[in-house]
Amino acid sequence: MEAMDYDTEKPSKSNKKAIIWSVILTTLIVGTACVLATYFLHPDYGNTTPPDSEPVSKEPPTQGPPLEEIYRVECLPGQFPSEEQCLAKGCLYGETTVEGVPWCHFPENYGAYRMVGSREDRPWGFQVRLQRIEGVPSQFGGDIDSVILAVEYQTTNRLHFKFYDPGNQRFEVPLSMPGTPESQPSNPNYEVRMTENPFSLRIIRKATGTVLWDTSFGAFTFADQFLSISTKLPSSNVYGFGEHEHSSFRHDLNWRTWGMFSRDQPPSDGANLYGVHPFYMSLEEDTKAHGVFLLNSNAQEVSLQPTPALTYRTIGGVLDFYMFLGPTPENVVQQYTEAIGRPYLPPYWALGFQLCKYDYGDLDTVKEVVASMRQYDIPHDIQYGDIDYMLRQLDFTVNPDTYDGLGEFVKQIKEEGTRYIIILDPAIAANETTGSYPPYDEGVRDNVFLTKSNGDIMFGKVWPDYPDLPGGTCPYEEWEEAVENCRAYAAMPDFRKPATREWWTRHIVDFHDNQVEFDGIWIDMNEPASFVHGSVNGCGDNKYDNPAFKPRIWGPVLADKTMCMNAISYVTDSQPDLQYNMHSLYGWSQTLPSLEAAREAVGDKKRSFVVTRSTYPGSGRYAGHWLGDNTSRWRDMGMSIIGMMDFSLFGMSYTGADICGFFQDTTEALCRRWHQLGAFYPYSRNHNTINVAPQHPAVFGEDFALEVADVLRIRYRLLPFLYTLMAEAHIVGSTVVRPLMHEFTSDSVTWDLDRQFLWGPSLMVSPVLDEGHVELNMYVPKGPWYDYYTGAMVNRNVEQTWVTVPTPEDTINLHVRGGYIIPTQQPANSTMWSRSKPFGLIVALDSVDYASGNLFWDDGETVSTYENEEYYMVEFNAEKGSLRSTITHPHDTLVNDLVLDDIHIWGVSDNINTVILNGVTLEESKWDFDTTKRVFTLSDLNQPMKTDFILTWT
Repeated sequence: MEAMDYDTEKPSKSNKKAIIWSVILTTLIVGTACVLATYFLHPDYGNTTPPDSEPVSKEPPTQGPPLEEIYRVECLPGQFPSEEQCLAKGCLYGETTVEGVPWCHFPENYGAYRMVGSREDRPWGFQVRLQRIEGVPSQFGGDIDSVILAVEYQTTNRLHFKFYDPGNQRFEVPLSMPGTPESQPSNPNYEVRMTENPFSLRIIRKATGTVLWDTSFGAFTFADQFLSISTKLPSSNVYGFGEHEHSSFRHDLNWRTWGMFSRDQPPSDGANLYGVHPFYMSLEEDTKAHGVFLLNSNAQEVSLQPTPALTYRTIGGVLDFYMFLGPTPENVVQQYTEAIGRPYLPPYWALGFQLCKYDYGDLDTVKEVVASMRQYDIPHDIQYGDIDYMLRQLDFTVNPDTYDGLGEFVKQIKEEGTRYIIILDPAIAANETTGSYPPYDEGVRDNVFLTKSNGDIMFGKVWPDYPDLPGGTCPYEEWEEAVENCRAYAAMPDFRKPATREWWTRHIVDFHDNQVEFDGIWIDMNEPASFVHGSVNGCGDNKYDNPAFKPRIWGPVLADKTMCMNAISYVTDSQPDLQYNMHSLYGWSQTLPSLEAAREAVGDKKRSFVVTRSTYPGSGRYAGHWLGDNTSRWRDMGMSIIGMMDFSLFGMSYTGADICGFFQDTTEALCRRWHQLGAFYPYSRNHNTINVAPQHPAVFGEDFALEVADVLRIRYRLLPFLYTLMAEAHIVGSTVVRPLMHEFTSDSVTWDLDRQFLWGPSLMVSPVLDEGHVELNMYVPKGPWYDYYTGAMVNRNVEQTWVTVPTPEDTINLHVRGGYIIPTQQPANSTMWSRSKPFGLIVALDSVDYASGNLFWDDGETVSTYENEEYYMVEFNAEKGSLRSTITHPHDTLVNDLVLDDIHIWGVSDNINTVILNGVTLEESKWDFDTTKRVFTLSDLNQPMKTDFILTWT
């Protein structure tokens, strides 16, 4: 048949008219049918509430040219596919010279799932069913065909949404989170919208219309061992995610991927470190803030890109999200800690200065170090014992050759005001041949250890040495030889088991009662760390140790430096699970049992103390955290500020880094500046490793020791303020170490500041972080601000500015913000003595002569003083010409013997002639007014803290 040439066949005019009318009628009929069908068949047909979805074409997306580079989301992450392999997965391929931009990427409007059926409304929100679109290629296999999205409107500012498999019980993190509400909030600050095909989710802030989440970007995938979701972000201001060494507090969105999987890894650029915190906060362009938490503990990664956007990828569990609407950064943290648990209130003495070294060598050396602290009157509240106090690094032992008499020494220093903390690693040695080792023997009997699938104990290797080594010590210097020939088999307790908690408590209490009366516990190596990969016998070929997709975490396999992923862990009596799911929860699971055991050991309902290396959301309820095995370098000192800011977001207010550095010999100049900064870590500890030079304050000589004593006395003077901030964190979830951005959110300069920080809202700490510098270019936000040392105002025009300030080697810059009152107390070389000293006040007036502050006070060590109302609270308020105190929560005995002795009022506008305290005119010998600096100082007041006062001046 001859082909017709359509270009030469011209319709007549009459035919044209017929065709046009035919097209018009057909369009009207089809259009009307579509409208009716859309109305009656829409999932929300019959609902009385407006639909939250935005229907689009049901046709699968078509491919086009490669996307503009900033919009690319990686397809087949970690695989580096060829163009042919990429296209076979339904993705696009486009080479680029820009580092980090993926070559193989998803096309625009790509989707693997669509909504099916009707939206099912619930009292708490709604749920929808998502069905995998037929014909969409699988990325890594094991795709789940049907997924449920449940959306809970939990509170006005908290939204919970979870993607899960209704056909199979997948692992969910056993973290206590807020339960499903019985009803929705009446007017939530967010709105949820969905697109049907391909499925996407949008979350909008109602007040501004800002889209906080938009998953129409990238791809949503839900497979057995690969779950992924991407979202556009409302701005490039992203903070959080951890634990990592971040080079800046505000994230670099220039194609950075951060793996999250607990690992025994000293801080290193790009590495996944000890803890896992899949939480971020975003500051929107209009300065409102929100936060997002992914409740997932499997190995995972988050990729950030300059769109701005991010992509989550994880290899197990479910996609369980919580969003917090703020709207301020502090609100976000408060809402987050309300969900995961408020930070615990450490004992007062835990805010004192602390000292530790891995391998002092023997007890005599420890005695000399403590004596040197006494010699120079350096505050010293806590002394540590690292693993060298043990016999061959065995938990619950004391080395009789090098630490004989440790128990008596601890009793002595406690009487002098210094507490003692012991280290405990989770690994329990299993190769003892010379008699019984009860921790292991009883652990076997009670079935407390991680096991293989057949019930046999799975052994790794950590610190404990084999018995009967030649000469009693390991003769090998090479690491691999030492691990093979010296390190004993080690069993890992499963702290989720009730039997393990009983076993752990029994041995901790026994050690305290019969060997060393310690005051708290430092738990280390609890990722859990192992010096062999997986186990002494390997892990075998299984899908858990060898998933098809491996997130960008360090090490060639998941079990690198830890236990096998197929080790059996306890979740509940009826639900054993795998290290594959539980690994990053190991340190978290050890924390509460350790705190409970320590409290039982010290007795009398004392709060005790736990500091942990490995953490997960919720760890802050029970413990503090130090930032790991840093290095004696200037850059590491600076990084510690970012680390503290990160952990403030994560709900862990009691944090700090090893002062002067852990690895390598420090220098006198570095150690001096680091002690200045470390005096303002909430957790303030000098600590370094074996085979490096000592770095305790006295080792550099008298001048250095006295300088450290001076800066620590500033800390101790401010401890009532720090303790009040810790109490506020415990009660309402506010931050203690606070980025300037939290207080000056509308000032865009502060969004990037991470070399200065605040204590609470009012004390600004600006350290020197660079070698050889004796002046500092310091940012001063809108004020007024006052120099801590002199009370002089920094910038009288109260506008934000950069200021170059002289900073001699023995000085750290401290400034107090106008409008705030800070409680103080005369310092001593231990909180045992300082807590009975007179109080003081720093009153920093704002531009209208107003200031306020408060003091929280309890006995400093009893459990749950706030919850049991066993505390004292007083508020202070200053306005033009007056200062008054109001006791808002009295206590019968806590402050009976305490007085307020000195008051420093800064920024007083008018000259002063007469001063009256509680109706009595004060003698001029008790007060002074500097007319140049506008500083008003009162002393020797002897005002009882148990009664209110009013001070006026004219």
